[in-house]
Formats: sequence, structure tokens, C-alpha cells
Amino acid sequence: MMAGKFGISCALFASIFTAQLQAADKATIESGALQGVTQDSVVSFKGIPFAAPPIDNLRWKAPQPAAHWSGVRHADQYGHDCMQLPFPGDAAPLGTPPAEDCLVLNVWAPAAPTSAKLPVMVWIYGGGYVNGGSSPSVYEGSQFAKQGVIFVSFNYRLGRFGFFAHPDLTNEAGSGPTGNFAFMDQIAALKWVQHNIAAFGGDPHQVTLFGESAGGGSVLTMMTSPLARGLFQRAIIESGGGRDGLGGMPNLSTPAANGKPSAESDGVNFAKSKGITATGAAAIEALRKLPADQIVDGLNMASMFQAATTYPGPMIDGKLILETPQQAFLDGHAMKIPTMIGANSMDIGFSFAKSMDEVMAPFGANKDKAAAAYNPQNSTDVRAIGSTIAADQLMVEPARFVAQQVAASGQPSYEYRFSYVAVSMRKQWPGAPHATEIPYVFDTVKARYAADLDPTDETDARAANTYWADFAKTGDPNNSSLPKWPKYSATSDTLLNFTTTGPVATPDPWKSRLDLIEARATHP
Repeated sequence: MMAGKFGISCALFASIFTAQLQAADKATIESGALQGVTQDSVVSFKGIPFAAPPIDNLRWKAPQPAAHWSGVRHADQYGHDCMQLPFPGDAAPLGTPPAEDCLVLNVWAPAAPTSAKLPVMVWIYGGGYVNGGSSPSVYEGSQFAKQGVIFVSFNYRLGRFGFFAHPDLTNEAGSGPTGNFAFMDQIAALKWVQHNIAAFGGDPHQVTLFGESAGGGSVLTMMTSPLARGLFQRAIIESGGGRDGLGGMPNLSTPAANGKPSAESDGVNFAKSKGITATGAAAIEALRKLPADQIVDGLNMASMFQAATTYPGPMIDGKLILETPQQAFLDGHAMKIPTMIGANSMDIGFSFAKSMDEVMAPFGANKDKAAAAYNPQNSTDVRAIGSTIAADQLMVEPARFVAQQVAASGQPSYEYRFSYVAVSMRKQWPGAPHATEIPYVFDTVKARYAADLDPTDETDARAANTYWADFAKTGDPNNSSLPKWPKYSATSDTLLNFTTTGPVATPDPWKSRLDLIEARATHP
């Protein structure tokens, strides 16, 4: 009899547990009911609209609420990535055809039920604000979910769809923000998380925003925008800069102090290039009727510098962006939250110098010190040394700057340098190129390196993924048996270096050369 009761109890428990597990792939949000997909202890929901499609009359408007639906929406496929001209050779190729109807997001969560609300990580992809999307396999969020984190990725408008200004659009917007539509999309996605993530088991008060390259720059913008206050509690910036660089941001309506044209004048130039000379509502109507590929007009990572007079990029609009992130940090206006930040050992930079004298000239009185720091062997490889200096200026020293500012504000600050190179690439890469940390952070190295994958690559990926997830859980990456990652201090200048032999905490070996870059940034 006892055995029979025990058997019935086990069967009852099993049925309840199975029902809970099955329920994990269903969620009801503000817009309606969703059916996800469970695989390998993780449930995913893809292609969820977080805003209305920004098409027709909604092109170049702030994101509008997503429409409600009846019945159950199957969330088993990525939605379109945003309209763009894909970049040849992209290490994170898109998984969907680009289109303007693209304001969707994706959620990964542990399938096993839990009584506690889980921390949330929200990812912003890079691509120079002109390329990228949430569908690439390298951004798949399962490994974060297996770490007990709810992972969210989303799309935001790119190129001239994401950053575009025109005097008549400014008039149309009235008192509302305009121009930085990509950042408006990012804020809309963060607000969606606040309103809906509990339906997936997530805690809206434990949100970590992280991104790489333009995505890292976006995190900095969110940290310094008054319209993003309170929407996240922790930040991770991967190769996202932090200093004013590449000419700085244009102003929305007036030329910048350095003579840079306004974003509106770029928009007028673009309209004229399409034969649109009208003003007022007629101009905006004509621009909105242009086919999407004419708005792209060949713009991508390979051509963006050639589009300088018709594409403004991020701009100071006076509402969403009041100042550059660098100025916001210096003036104490940035969000004071725990932050992780770093760059790669062979990160990206742009040098157009034709001689070693041109390379060293910007260091002024410090040019001899710079030559000793960057060219101790008296090499004649102008391109290599120029690129190293440019990467330090664009990515490496700015990461240290932000780490210093966060620490000075009294918040936990953690700096890293990613120097790990995949075993299969060590003969080709003397250091870790821009963006190569991503498959390690996501622990998706199998998708990136496939048959060339080495067990050492997998070990480093598990470590990086664990540090990132642990930081999302507590604001401190030191919650596992991995080597300790010390808080950043300007006195010790210690960072965590992801080397080919594993993570190592060390005083920054590049301190002397980064001090020279800092001197250039503070006394140009």
C-alpha cells in the first residue's frame, strides 16, 4: 500500500513538473500570448515586436507601441534585421534578410522553473551604426540562460533610418526628440524589458546592458542620456570607446564649434541628392516615399566615411543626447552604476599617416617618448604602428578613462583586455582583433570556429561567459572559482587580461603608452 501511494505521489510530482516545464515555453506579455521553443534546457522566444514597424509614415518617427494580437503568436523565428547593405566578410553575418519592419527582440531563459526572479542581460550589437542585427548565430543567448540569466537581444534602426535629421522633421517632432531614432529604439526596447520581462522569469530591477563596438558606444550613450535613467542597473562596454573621437558628434540644427556641419544640413544634402528640393510637409512626404534601398544608398561599414556629407551618425539633439559621453563622465552626469569595460589587444583604429613623422607628430612635445613606446625597434612599418596608436586612441585608452571615471564616482569598476587568440588563428593574428571576444563572451565559439575549434578555445569561452554572467547577477564578476578580477583603481591600474594561457590579473603593461594617449586627449 505504501509503495502504491509512493508511486502515485511520484507520478503526480512528475506530471506537475512536466506541466511547469511545458509552461516555460509560453508567456503572456502586454501585446499578447507567445509560444516559444524549448531545447537543451533553454526556452527561446524570437521575433517579438517591441514597437510598431517604422515604415511609411512612421519612418523617422519615435518608435510607437506594438500592436496587440489575438490568439497565440509563435515566437520560433528571428524577425528581419534592420535595413542595411550587409558588409562583406562580416564575422557575424545576418541570419535574416534586412527590412524596415525590424523592431523585434528575442528572449532566452532557463526552461526549469524557479521561484526567484532572475537577472537580465540586454545585448546591443555593433556594426558602426550602419550594419548588424540580432540574428547572427554568434549572438545566440543559450549559454547565458544556462548560467541562470535571462538574455535579451533586439534590433534598432541603422544608417539613415537610425540617424537622420532634416529641418522639417524637426518641426514635425515639435517638443519630442528627433534625429537619433536608433537610440530611441534602444530606449523603447529597455522600456519593453521593464514592462514585460517578468513574464519570462526576469527581474526588471536587475538589468545589465551590454554591447560591443557601436553597441558599446550605445551603452555609454544610454548611461549618459536623461531619457534612459532607471532602465538598467549595470553596464558592460566592449570596445565601445568613451572619448570624443573621429570628429565628435554633430549638433542637430546648428554647426558645431569646430565647424562641423549640422545633422540637418546633412539631411538636406541627402534630400537634394535624390532630387528632393521641396520644403515643409512635401519634403518629408517625398523622403518617406523613397524606396528603402535608396535610403541605404550604398551605406555600410566600407563606405561610411565617404558618406560624411549625407549621413550624420549620432548627434547631440538636446533631448536624448545633451553632451558627448566623455563630457558627461567628466561633469559627473553619467549614471553611477557598476561597470565592466575593456578593449582587445589588436583593436580597431584608423590611421592615414604616410610617414613615421606623421604618425608621431600629434604627440607634440612627447613625440620622442611616443617613438620609444610604440617603435622601440625603429621599425619602418608605418601602417602597423599607426594602427596600434589609432586603436589605443579609439578604444584602449578610452576604456581606461571610463574605468577611472566609474571608480572615481564610487562605483565598482572592472577593466579587461582581451588578448586571447583562437588556436587556429595564431599564425595570422599577432593579437586579438576587434570583435573577436564576442564568441567567447557568448560561449558560441563552436558557431564561429567550427571544425577549427580547439579545446583551449572552449575553456576560455566558458571563463569569459561565466565572468559576464556573474557580473550580471551581482555587479561583481567574482562569483566562481575563476581567477580573481580586482576592482579597477587608478593607483594600481590593474586589469584582467584574457591571455592565451587563461585570465590573469595584472597591472596594465601598456600604462606608459596609454598615458601618452591620455595626454593627447586632455591637451590636444
